[in-house]
Amino acid sequence: MIAVKEKSNKHEYVELLERMLLIRRSEERLALLAAAGQLPGAVHLYIGEEAVAVGACSVLQERDWITSTHRGHGHFLAKGGDLKAMFAEIWGKKEGICKGMGGSMHVADFSKGILGANGIVGGGFAIATGAGFGAKLRGDGRVVSCFFGDGAANQGVFMESMNISSAWGLPVIFICENNGLSEFTVSSTITGGKLEDRAKAFMPTKVVDGNDVLAVQAAVREAVERARRGDGPSYVEAKTYRIRGHLEAEDAMLGGGTYRSKEDIAAWQAKGKDPISRFETYLLGNGIVEASEVTALQDKIIRIVNEAVAYADAGEDADVTLAHSLMFAAQEA
Repeated sequence: MIAVKEKSNKHEYVELLERMLLIRRSEERLALLAAAGQLPGAVHLYIGEEAVAVGACSVLQERDWITSTHRGHGHFLAKGGDLKAMFAEIWGKKEGICKGMGGSMHVADFSKGILGANGIVGGGFAIATGAGFGAKLRGDGRVVSCFFGDGAANQGVFMESMNISSAWGLPVIFICENNGLSEFTVSSTITGGKLEDRAKAFMPTKVVDGNDVLAVQAAVREAVERARRGDGPSYVEAKTYRIRGHLEAEDAMLGGGTYRSKEDIAAWQAKGKDPISRFETYLLGNGIVEASEVTALQDKIIRIVNEAVAYADAGEDADVTLAHSLMFAAQEA
């Protein structure tokens, strides 16, 4: 954990903890509902990686953009997306952020700068690069943060996007959430070399502890400031870990196969790397918050999650006829 700032920053720190807790408790509820067969589709949970999204988005303005992944709930909430609207979307309800037509892997809210989660691995690279080009043409000072996993770094569009972002000096921050896993495969068995070395040919790079929200925040802040100055893109790699499976239906899909053991997960957790408990310990140990404040915050988050579940349950099913109007542009008479 990086050095503590003055206690006058208490409000900022509590906001970081609250946002991470919101993501964790929301995803835990989705895990329970998925196991009970109460969700209409698969969910890919962000549990264990909360410090990356929260640390990165904490230094972005609302008008800044992000692109996300199939594991996008954490990014959506970290950037200020509405939990009720996200749950309604996952439930397939018309009150959802995409009117129930996108589902878990396609949550988006342009008003918050959330250009969307994406079911295509590496699908956000070109979108972020295009958004960065638009920001540069307008000269509006916006930056774009492109979240992606280490598995997506093996897609060719990664190099193409870094190349054009570098050549044209685009305000794009490439944020690699390196959890060491590529769907159902340990990344080291299919990836040669260090990922940061691929980016070094194009832009400044930094590798940080992705379980340390303040370290992520500091690295992304530096990259954002560089982009706003017009000095081009940066690459930030956050070393983290995915506690849950690739998706909640993983065991059924693997048919008894495995790519890591429960002992592997337990060993990681036993080392005190969990980003939330680690940050709580840090805040308590430095006298920034009291234990009673953390308890009250936990209770507040549970109420918010319960309200979001009730909202989604009470919603109306998506209007399937929207598929026509959402797929094709309306023509004037």
